[in-house]
Amino acid sequence: MEATRCPSCDGQEMEVFHRVEYVPTNSCILMATKEEATEYPRGDIELAYCRDCGFITNTRFQQSLTEYSGRYEETQGFSGTFNVFHRALAERLVDRYGLKGKTVLEIGCGKGEFLALLCEIGGNRGIGFDPGYVPGRLQLDGHANVSVIRDYYSEKYSHYKADFVCCKMTLEHIPDVGAFVSTVRHAVGAEAVPVFFQIPNADRILEEGAFEDIYYEHCSYFTADALKRLFERCGFSVLSLGAEYDNQYLTIECVPRTKDDASEDGADRADLSVLPKRVEAFREKFEEKRTLWQQRLSALAELGSRVVLWGSGSKAVAFLGTMNVRDEVAYVVDVNPHRVGAHMPGTGHPIVAPEFLSDYRPDTVILMNRIYKGEVAEALAEQGLYPDLLEL
Repeated sequence: MEATRCPSCDGQEMEVFHRVEYVPTNSCILMATKEEATEYPRGDIELAYCRDCGFITNTRFQQSLTEYSGRYEETQGFSGTFNVFHRALAERLVDRYGLKGKTVLEIGCGKGEFLALLCEIGGNRGIGFDPGYVPGRLQLDGHANVSVIRDYYSEKYSHYKADFVCCKMTLEHIPDVGAFVSTVRHAVGAEAVPVFFQIPNADRILEEGAFEDIYYEHCSYFTADALKRLFERCGFSVLSLGAEYDNQYLTIECVPRTKDDASEDGADRADLSVLPKRVEAFREKFEEKRTLWQQRLSALAELGSRVVLWGSGSKAVAFLGTMNVRDEVAYVVDVNPHRVGAHMPGTGHPIVAPEFLSDYRPDTVILMNRIYKGEVAEALAEQGLYPDLLEL
């Protein structure tokens, strides 16, 4: 898809503002060897924003180059910090919408952890959809009412009805977002079914020049205003819109709009007039951040420092590729045992467990996500390690 129209509102005014060439087309696929990792297919990123609605898309995205299968290892469920957030979110939604003994449906459920939480906390029945689900991974003791269909959610599954629909960290992977949200709206019908979506926060990406959050699988990016416009345009009334998890995620809660609702698009459009300035500021921040890290990595290499990254997910793939990192970093650490032993797409860096560091004894650990700083520092201290911790 080389977009000439906006996939959110069908507008024709798309303005390109950021390009990255020759990036791995998957950042969470498990690569068994360095050769496989370095020779993995590449694609280009060309981000453009819509002047009519503020939506941001990769105009060079080709869906045929992405893969979502059992070897797509995206879960954050091995982090204590993340699990505290995840459970609190599930408890909040169960309480807010009275999800007790109900049917809940999750689109893009991954390995099923959040769906299982909703079922465990509320005694609910869960239906999930995800081609990357791995049977046997999810521990179902006490919440066995979870079933997962290993396929993409689409119109053909609209006959599955639920009392609550959620979709976490999936919409950003979908190119034709307008059609997809319309499909969800059609599926819930006229009933007042609450719908919850969570996606990366593009407001933060723009403000911080967060190039580590731009990678190939993410073909769709939303500011809060653009997200609200999309759901209202597709026939929803927005109940709640906010940022969570250190401002990294946007969450939106809504219900189908009724005929009594007069407003079709109530989002304040003032942000559209300043969006060109915001993307220009992103370009400046990006260059500043890239220069800073080039200097840091060069200085560490000159000192002969043993440097590792902590976190082998998409942020690390984007960081290593954007910075053209090779020997400056020796290893990438991850708490997810399913990722240990694999290699980083693009650069081939080996992924190791935290315990590996007790012998390697790094001088510097670069955190791919600052929210885990306390967790990482504690894990290092348990091994008698006190390296410098640097945050992106």
